[in-house]
This record gives sequence, C-alpha cells and structure tokens, in this order.
Amino acid sequence: MPPRFQKPFNSPACPVEAALGLIGGKWKGIVLYHLLGGTLRFNVIRRYIPGVTQRMLTAQLRELEADGLIIRVVFAEVPPRVEYSLSAKGRTLEPVIMALRAWGEEHVMPSDDAEAAA
Repeated sequence: MPPRFQKPFNSPACPVEAALGLIGGKWKGIVLYHLLGGTLRFNVIRRYIPGVTQRMLTAQLRELEADGLIIRVVFAEVPPRVEYSLSAKGRTLEPVIMALRAWGEEHVMPSDDAEAAA
C-alpha cells in the first residue's frame, strides 16, 4: 500500500537535485558558460552553440530567466534587440561551471599526449 502522503514531484529530495533541476539538461550549462564572458544577443549565443535549435534555445533561455539565473533586456528598437546576461544569482554559478569545464578537459576531452601516443 502506498504511503498516505507522498512528496510532490517538483520538491527536490536534496540540494544537488534542486541545483541540477535549475542548470541540468543539454544546453543550460553551455548557455551559462558563454554568458560568463558578458552580455550576449540571441543570435550570438546560437552561433556559439551550433547544435541547438532556435526553439530549444528560446525555451532554455526562458527557463533560465524564470529561475532568476539570467536577465533578458529588450530594447525598443526596429528591429528589436534582445540581450541576455547573468543575474547576480547566475554569477554565483561561475565556480561550478568552471569546475565542470576543468573536469571535462581532464577526463573527457582528448589530450595532446593521448593523441600523440595513438
């Protein structure tokens, strides 16, 4: 018999689950990484991430904005200009993202030594 009270699905069981819920997925971490360098326009982000579709990038940016990790600024120009930057909360992810980058370089990306030995 199931328990009378079950934790709601959207309630994380631990802080790691909560954090991964905000930055998890294929594209969010990459978007955040590129925004570490400063404010970017939509098409620049898209050029930096050639595998993402316009629809998926738009969805990921909206989720990051809704979670308070990025700031979206729309300029009243013709044609309209939209810029994205990290919020103060998003900026706190910098050490995490840079640690993931360092780990990826060490454990995932082929090194020059490995290529020379092959």
